[in-house]
Amino acid sequence: MKIVLAYSGGLDTSVAIVWLQQKYDAEIVGFCSDVGQGEDLEAARKKALRTGAVSCHVLDQRDEFVQDYVFPAIRAGAVYEGEYFLGTALARPCIARGMMEVAAREGATAIAHGATGKGNDQVRFELGAYWFNPSIKVIAPWREWEFKSRSELIAFAAEKKIPVEASSAKPYSIDRNLLHTSYEGGILEDPDAEPPPAPAACRRRRPASPSRSRSPPRADRSAPGADPPCAGTSPPAARRRDPRGCRPRSSCAGGCGRSSTASTRWPRRGSCAGRRTR
Repeated sequence: MKIVLAYSGGLDTSVAIVWLQQKYDAEIVGFCSDVGQGEDLEAARKKALRTGAVSCHVLDQRDEFVQDYVFPAIRAGAVYEGEYFLGTALARPCIARGMMEVAAREGATAIAHGATGKGNDQVRFELGAYWFNPSIKVIAPWREWEFKSRSELIAFAAEKKIPVEASSAKPYSIDRNLLHTSYEGGILEDPDAEPPPAPAACRRRRPASPSRSRSPPRADRSAPGADPPCAGTSPPAARRRDPRGCRPRSSCAGGCGRSSTASTRWPRRGSCAGRRTR
């Protein structure tokens, strides 16, 4: 039996390689999808081989993810319940598509994923897989194995000497792609607890914005040879109005002779000859 595992290099999928081998006596083929998570997937591929996978495929799906999933979602305004922006949800069908291509190429009869048994990711992976091959067997370790928490996974990884980033101090998982970053598990699921600071890898100092190009400043009125500043521009209420109904261009009330910028609009009714028109 050959199983293609959606492999990220994280805690769940690293433990899943060993567990699937023991449970199904199968050959495990890893699949890593690059959707812009900014991780060293070549290192993840080597880690999968060290953990026990017979091979591991790395597929660059960044263009596909943006063009076929992100752009249509943005055009559709796809925001769950008006608040939750779809980040993880958009990437899962894209990853499932790439995984099924590898499964067909490898002649695998089953696929596996590390999505938990209580979330939506399991549904996204499995429906995506069934779309391409309705007869494929889907294995969800979180619905089958004896582990009940990520802490137990960490203990199992330590026992089997599986290198993982998660620890008892920071047992949460991180999901990244070109569109977003999200965190899950551990203390983050306790609404009464304040979440810890984000990992250093996710904190970036915002670069200084380049100075925006602005229109050249107006001439300095105080410069030698420039017109003296005008201090007598009439406020709107004090503009002169022709008794016949016209509102001519009014000059500055200070007597400088320059037309007031704010008073250069003509009324909707009336004409320069003073006749009202309808």
